[in-house]
Amino acid sequence: MRAARMYLTDSSPKIDWSASMTLSRTDISDGLVDELRSFEQLIRSLSPVELDSPSRCIGWTVGDVARHVDRLDGRRDHRAPRGSRHARVTAREVADRADRSAAELADECAEVAKAAAGLLQVFDDTTWNAPSPGGFDGTLGQGVEALWYDTWLHADDIRSSSGGPRRSAMGWAARCRTWAQH
Repeated sequence: MRAARMYLTDSSPKIDWSASMTLSRTDISDGLVDELRSFEQLIRSLSPVELDSPSRCIGWTVGDVARHVDRLDGRRDHRAPRGSRHARVTAREVADRADRSAAELADECAEVAKAAAGLLQVFDDTTWNAPSPGGFDGTLGQGVEALWYDTWLHADDIRSSSGGPRRSAMGWAARCRTWAQH
């Protein structure tokens, strides 16, 4: 809950990415794709009532959280700086997709997982360790790890809010590494 609240506030924490990677490129890439596939199934299982129920992310429904995660596919406006403008851009992106059903969101997530699986295979070590595009403060690999963690965390937000079973998996590894750096 701490991370979800921090993410949705106007002052997101600055992460020190200087620590060496403890997970391999393969672990992180496979972890993100697996988490996206799991997220797709989770969203597909939700009823309209569950989508409209409150989440533990203050002010957001379960559907809002799902719409946010589906925007982690690269179409998101990462140029928005941290702070209140970042929060407004995120809120606008979610609002722009408010009419999407669980099936539509799940279909989008399946497309994202498929695209990510193909794209992540293309990156070599030099690219993986290069600065991330789009204004993320870290390497491309650290950005992918952050997306994995964000997807895992928000799936946990949804499971917690909808009464679904909590899941601990490799997403915990990305979570622990991210939190250890705060």
